Amino acid sequence: LGIGLGVPGSIDSVRGYCDYSNNLKWSKLPIVKMFEKEFDLPIKITNDANAAALGEAKFGAGRKFKNLILLTLGTGVGGGIIIDGKLYEGNAGKGAELGHTVIQMDGRKCTCGRQGCLEAYASATGLIFDTKEAMKEDRNSLMWKVSEDLGLVDARVAFMAAKLGDKTAQKVVDNYVMYLGEGLLNFFNIFRPEAVVLSGGIANQGEYLFSRLDAYCKEKNYGFECTPVVQILGSELGYDSGKIGAAALFF
Repeated sequence: LGIGLGVPGSIDSVRGYCDYSNNLKWSKLPIVKMFEKEFDLPIKITNDANAAALGEAKFGAGRKFKNLILLTLGTGVGGGIIIDGKLYEGNAGKGAELGHTVIQMDGRKCTCGRQGCLEAYASATGLIFDTKEAMKEDRNSLMWKVSEDLGLVDARVAFMAAKLGDKTAQKVVDNYVMYLGEGLLNFFNIFRPEAVVLSGGIANQGEYLFSRLDAYCKEKNYGFECTPVVQILGSELGYDSGKIGAAALFF
């Protein structure tokens, strides 16, 4: 049928441009035209998190739901929105930048140039920053056993040490759950989806993360028992969700 592309950044799906990507440092890149020069096929483009949301909605964890939010928890925090079974991209394809909603006024600097974005706290980048800061403050933390070199710290370190009972690591994880939970609660209140799907490396922590996140959101949920429960689910398609969703742009 054609080639579907899921591309990180601010995508104009009508013109076929990546107008801006803060992590890749792209600006006004005519991606569709570039692909059309190489392939004699129709080309469609969307944001990579949009593609992942579409993949999960049609073939993965969200296939039972008409209204769905997807967050990718990687280098940044990507967002995808499904409303009444259809991908919502917003004006000129610039909507669904859920990672750039502010959860802390005058907070941590985000790569987008703003301060206090959800991405600055709930991404793997944000978690690694908090892990390193906690390790510097507590030289006796088990996180030093997991990673003896600050330069090798990744998003798994705090979770691994927390599971071993380390109090400092548990505080890092608790703070991460709070940051991500507050972002999710904002999306619950705006969209009231049936489910939220989390994908990306951090989501691989599975039940240890999801049980805490679910409990936090239930405790802080606006309206408490008077609003429908939003299920928090892990991706079923994993790193293939974006590829499958990009292909699904054609049907």
